[in-house]
Amino acid sequence: MIVPGSTLGLLGGGQLGRMFTMAAQRMGYRVVVLDPGLHSPAGDVADEHIRADYADPAALARLARACAAVTTEFENVPAEALGFLARHCGVSPTAESVAVAQDRIREKEFLCAAGFPVAPFVVVQDGAALASAEAVELYPGILKVSRFGYDGKGQVPVANPAHALAAWHSLGSEPCVLEKRLALATEVSVVVARDVAGQVVTFPVAENQHRHGILDISIVPARVSASLAAEACRTGIAVAEALDYRGVLCVEMFVLEDGRLVVNEIAPRPHNSGHYSLDACITSQFEQQVRVLAQLPLGDPGLHCPAVMVNLLGDLWARGEPDWRLVLEHPRAKLHLYGKREARPRRKMGHYTVLADRVESALDTALAIKARLEQTCLPARRPGPEVAAKHEGGLG
Repeated sequence: MIVPGSTLGLLGGGQLGRMFTMAAQRMGYRVVVLDPGLHSPAGDVADEHIRADYADPAALARLARACAAVTTEFENVPAEALGFLARHCGVSPTAESVAVAQDRIREKEFLCAAGFPVAPFVVVQDGAALASAEAVELYPGILKVSRFGYDGKGQVPVANPAHALAAWHSLGSEPCVLEKRLALATEVSVVVARDVAGQVVTFPVAENQHRHGILDISIVPARVSASLAAEACRTGIAVAEALDYRGVLCVEMFVLEDGRLVVNEIAPRPHNSGHYSLDACITSQFEQQVRVLAQLPLGDPGLHCPAVMVNLLGDLWARGEPDWRLVLEHPRAKLHLYGKREARPRRKMGHYTVLADRVESALDTALAIKARLEQTCLPARRPGPEVAAKHEGGLG
């Protein structure tokens, strides 16, 4: 057990690291962040910020000397860095687990080998694979780059082999996965925490809605049957056990129109769809990450009440700083801003969570806040040709 007062380390300086750092500090730990940025959400609140590349041997050695244990806040940290640190201090999750989840090809092959249902796919190492007999059966599909794709980046819907070949070149001719597009009823996710002794807990199932490939809204508990929610939790636990995972991870799943559950992706870290846990759960996903890293008993992930989480993207800053009174005038709305110094379109700048006694009430309030923010913060849309012509009388 690593007792409060000790120092924990973190690879990555983003908002997930910021929330981990704040959870650790609240529990009495010091936190050292290694991140190459001059300013970062986690580095700005940490006790110490080592500004260096994640593969810098001297910086990694310094982090290992300072910390009793180290974790990561994003899956694209070099697995070799985690392996280096593991020779000198505690590390969670392991380099092996992260290496599987950070590579879409390895992830799909792992899930298939372990018997988990996934969308039909083929591995694309060259352009010829996109016209193979196996690939032709998958159109229309989605071409996904194997590494460094997130929040809709590195993913292109494709209709046929010619379209897919052009998309593959646009992605740098990198190794990819071509997946068949499935008819979905909804998307859900489960955040799982598993400790070094193999004890495991799951957070309530979240129902997720995306916009432009980026998570927009998470609804908790998910509006699915109790049996489906239980199956999703069992699947999340089984994935963690198959990976021999130590830490907090998220398993994203598709619910097909026929009710079947299909595993989509694994995120070897706390997840955007688990942010509701900061306000709605007895133990947040970030406190749970601290507990696993410090080898403390797992906390209770139980839900206080239904909740809806809404992402705040940089688009809302188009007219300057949004008027946060639109959120805070609701007494059961909780605002979380990440301290990022530059707002850019589709960049995650924060989120808010609405709590209520009924999930429908939480959703109604969350959507009402969202509509007002977008109305007052986004630039007025210019009418398209048809709308303009209609106003001019050209279409009757």
